[in-house]
Amino acid sequence: MTRSRTRRPAVTRRHPPASLRTTIGRLLVVGIPGFEIDAATREALEELCVGGVILFKRNVDTPAQIRALTRALHSLRPRPLISIDQEGGRVARLRNPFTEFPAAAVVGRNGDAGLARNIGEAIGRELSAVGIDVDYVPVLDVHSNANNPVIGDRAFASDPETVARFAIAMMRGLRAGGVIPCGKHFPGHGDTATDSHHELPVVKRSRTGLDQIELAPFRAAISAGIPMLMTAHVVYPALDPKCPATVSPAIIDRLLRQGMGFEGVVASDDLHMRAISASQSIAKAAVDSVAAGVDQLLVCHDLGEAKKVVEAIAAAIDDGSLKLTKVERASQRILKLMRSHARHRPKQCRLPNTRHQRLVRQFFS
Repeated sequence: MTRSRTRRPAVTRRHPPASLRTTIGRLLVVGIPGFEIDAATREALEELCVGGVILFKRNVDTPAQIRALTRALHSLRPRPLISIDQEGGRVARLRNPFTEFPAAAVVGRNGDAGLARNIGEAIGRELSAVGIDVDYVPVLDVHSNANNPVIGDRAFASDPETVARFAIAMMRGLRAGGVIPCGKHFPGHGDTATDSHHELPVVKRSRTGLDQIELAPFRAAISAGIPMLMTAHVVYPALDPKCPATVSPAIIDRLLRQGMGFEGVVASDDLHMRAISASQSIAKAAVDSVAAGVDQLLVCHDLGEAKKVVEAIAAAIDDGSLKLTKVERASQRILKLMRSHARHRPKQCRLPNTRHQRLVRQFFS
């Protein structure tokens, strides 16, 4: 995900009807500026009826500040899910006094999936303690291309079986730690030679190869009950010769939903990424994503763009190019996830945490 600064929008009064606005807004996961919610940002979030807020380094400082921010966000109506990228290694928004966990490749090389579960639970406890609901982990990509500039040590291994075993262990640990895990990047970002933050990658593997390598960890995670998956902004000609996975009905609706039986929440990767935004507007990409079967739309760096997404989805419903039932089903899947998570009480966790630090030292002793 890119890390540009979030711009505050001018609040406007042009809306879809209230009930439809709430239904559409639940699909949005947005980024916000700064360490706290100012009046303009609060008004924009409530006007958009957002279903989620994603935190970046620009939003996080001390544990006390993060708790205050998440408490303020959770006081919004409707109450959003708060998410973050806290993988370990080089992708970690939270640093000291939070535990600095190792990259997935380090965990995978250890050979003990039980330790991966423990790492997941430790991450979950630290996030839950400061009010974060969702972690975009585990990485289910298979690191099969040495020239991959974006995955690398973020993957557990170069073979699908090890990736599946460790990712499922971490997923279970995260759930035990009190957060919702979200596997990524479907149907697999491990064989790319370019970075989707900057351009549109293409994976030219055959359908048989995709089944054996890229898709295998996702099948295993679905069988294990993973509640969320994130898409890849990548073209797979063997699956769809034209569209990146995020906007491809063939990949999301027919392969993931119908073929693989996934009934959980599908989140897009950030629609600001150049793999998507270089060729079409974010609003158009959002409409196409929902039509393809995506539930959550990540619009991470501009609340004004989030407003355009709401308007574009409402207009597409009005003109018949997007079925209202698609939007309603996406909204209901998200609402179901929210309700199941609401039963979990936040964990208590001291920071810095000496137990978690001892766990990390096992990987470097």
